[in-house]
Parts: sequence; C-alpha cells; structure tokens
Amino acid sequence: MTTLTTPIIPSKLRFAKRPNTPHELDKKAICVFVATGFFMGDDTYWKDEVCLLPAHDHTIDAEGCLIKSTPNFDWHYSPRDISFKQATEEYIQLLKTITKEQVGDKPVILALSGGLDSRSQALILKDFENPVHGFSYSFDGGYPEHKISEQIAKVCHITFDGFKIPKGYLWDCIDELADINGCYSEFTHPRQMAILPQLTAMEGVFSLGHWGDVLFDRGAPPGTTEADIIPLLFKKMIKPKGLELAEKLWQVWGLEGDFKSYIISRIETDLAAIKIDNVSAKVRAYKTSQWAHRWTTTNLSVFEAAHPITLPYYDNRMCELICGIPEEYLADRRMQLAHLQQDKALAKITWHAEKPFNLTNYQYNKTPYNLPYRILNKLQREAMELLGKPYIQRNWELQFVGTTNEQALKSYIFNSDFNSFIPKALVEDTYQHFLKTDAIHYAHPLSMLLTLSLWQKHYYH
Repeated sequence: MTTLTTPIIPSKLRFAKRPNTPHELDKKAICVFVATGFFMGDDTYWKDEVCLLPAHDHTIDAEGCLIKSTPNFDWHYSPRDISFKQATEEYIQLLKTITKEQVGDKPVILALSGGLDSRSQALILKDFENPVHGFSYSFDGGYPEHKISEQIAKVCHITFDGFKIPKGYLWDCIDELADINGCYSEFTHPRQMAILPQLTAMEGVFSLGHWGDVLFDRGAPPGTTEADIIPLLFKKMIKPKGLELAEKLWQVWGLEGDFKSYIISRIETDLAAIKIDNVSAKVRAYKTSQWAHRWTTTNLSVFEAAHPITLPYYDNRMCELICGIPEEYLADRRMQLAHLQQDKALAKITWHAEKPFNLTNYQYNKTPYNLPYRILNKLQREAMELLGKPYIQRNWELQFVGTTNEQALKSYIFNSDFNSFIPKALVEDTYQHFLKTDAIHYAHPLSMLLTLSLWQKHYYH
C-alpha cells in the first residue's frame, strides 16, 4: 500500500484503477466532456479508471487500485479582521516567497500576456537575481497581444521573444498533443504547441501564472444569491452546442434519464460538499476544485513537455490565504491591481482585457470614453476583411477555416474507425451546422469531435 497526497490544485493529473469494475467506456462522463470541454470530478474515459481528486490522501495498492481517498483540505470562508493594505502586503510577500522557493537559482522562462497574473510575476521576478526570459504569442491576423507583453518585459528588464501562432499549425503536431495531454482537453486551446520547439530550446524552468485570475477576483457577480448558483455554473460550464451534441450522444447510446438532469445533479452534489455560506467564495471554491484541476491543469502538460513547470498561484499556501481574505478585497482584482500600481511604468501599459486602457484608467472602459477606440477598431477589422484578411480572435479560426484545414479536419472526423464510435450522422450534422449556420458556437462540438477522434485512434483498445 502507498499513500499519495494530492495538493489543493494539482499541477499534474494522476490516475488509478477502480477495483472490481468492468473495463467499459464511461459514456456519461464522455457526454459531460463533450458539453463542457473537461471531465468532472474523478471521471475518465473508462469506468475502471479514476483521476485522483485534489486535496485528498489516496491509498493505492500494489496493483495500482485506489482503495480509499480521504480529504486533507476543505474550502472555507473565514475572513480575518485585517485592512486592505495588510491583506495586499501579505499577498505580495507570499507571492515572493513561493516564487523564490519554486525557481531557486535557476533561469526562469516567463509566459507573459497582456493581463495581470504574469505581469504580477514579472514585477516579483524583477527583484530576483535569476536570469528571466519572457515570451508571448498572438494569433496571425489577430490582436498583437505580444506587443503588450514586450512592453512589460522591457520595463522589468526581461529578455523577450514574441511569436505569431500560424494558420493550421495543429495538423503537424496533433498526434504529439494527443500523447502529451491524453486527449483530456480539446485541441484548439493549447496554443503553445505551435512553438514547442522554440520553447524547448530555451533554458530554465517555467513560471506560469495560471489561476491567479480566479483566486484574486470575485467568484460570482454582485447580487448573486444561493438560488442563482446552479444556473450560473451551468451557464459558465456548458457550451450550448456542446450540450446539444451531448444530448444526442446520450440518446444514441441509450443512457438512462436525460443528460441535462444528470449534469445538474452532478453540479448540485459537488456544490453541496462545499460548506461555505458566502456565494462568491463558494463559487470560486467550486471552480477551483473542478475547472482548475480538470481543465487548466490538463494543458500544463504541454509546457512540461519542454521544461519543468512552477506555478505560484497553485501553491497550497495561496489557496489557504484566499480563504482568509474578505471578499470585497478579492473582488475586481483589487489586490493584484494595488500591487501592480506600485510600479507606475508597469501600470501604464495596456491591460488586454480593458484595451486600450491601462491599470490606472481602466475605469473609463465604458461609453462614451471607449467609443473612439471601438469605432476605429471596427473600421480596421472591416478594412482587413475587405482585403481578404479576416480578423482572428479564436484559435479554431486558424485551425478549422480554409481548404487545407478542412481537408485535415475531415480526415480525422470522417473515417470508418471513428464513425463506429461516434455515428457519422451526428458528426455530419455538427459539421454542416459549423459550415452553414453558426461557426462560433458549433466550433466547440466540432473541436470535441476532433479530440474524441484522436482519443479513439491513440487510446481506444
């Protein structure tokens, strides 16, 4: 017997066998995956395999079977009587401590974006003696977010590489991605696959800012009540056309009951286990125990294929800190903003989510102040469209649109092996809707079909 302890937010998925269970597809779990883009709880593709839950001590026998799991942490909301200034100072100090412990004296590779998490890391790393190299990427034909990252790197004296994610990169590396993430996440999200050789050529350990934006923000919109939580989570988790495909699969596979009732009952059960009265804190805890573990963590494996990864916001101490901070301090990224506003040059660089505004004037990102930017931006996009260069906002637009992409995609989703697993009629229906009715919303189920086709090719035996 061995005991394996999983952190509050694991940086790696770990699996075990479920004893005395037949080796059969878990079709209900696969329907959830299709609807949401991630597996829930301890679900996997198979009934006799489990993904070890976060924040548990797991007893595993010599055959790799899970004997029992005992929680070692319960999410709670116990706000301490401290000032905003004190809370912010504690956060900054903890971020420094964790980051230094994680990176040691090694060179650091910093994944930069136009947001707040990696900018916070850059500000911390600025005072370390470690060599730091930043990188960022933008979509070919999209908003040049790497230009924001480059400015952040310059202010923090970090060397920098900016990359363009090219059209159709996925088809050259899709089998490698299937090996890396086990097909536990849809394939159009991990853009870093496009630059994996360049990342591998860098030296050091990654410092990644994942999940800071969830921990240091409100969990639910102001005024959300207990009765609103299930509809809110359902809306956030479920992709509408993913739901449509999941319901059709549920029927084709002859599963009991109906899919929508099943997934709502799953959300209710997991939510009931979180003993927190504060709605915002409760939703954050739910998101962290589900999304962070089964969606965000899955794609960390792509970075790990190049170099070891470190994640300051994943540290247990960061989660424990959050439980004691009053919600009003966490709301609207207040603590992260207060930290970043200590460096005036850094604060004046565009905040991507509030573009063209920055960390000192983002409050003006509303009518009428943002009208000139919005009008100019729309005119520029329309002009590019007329020149035959459509503005790219989403990764699937680089992978699914155009003749070459279409041929590659169809070779995976329309083949007899895959269509013996997912009926061709369902695949055809989704694909035609993507082409003719609503590409934006049907891109999700199409991407899920592509992911399932790779899983079927690599793992279904």
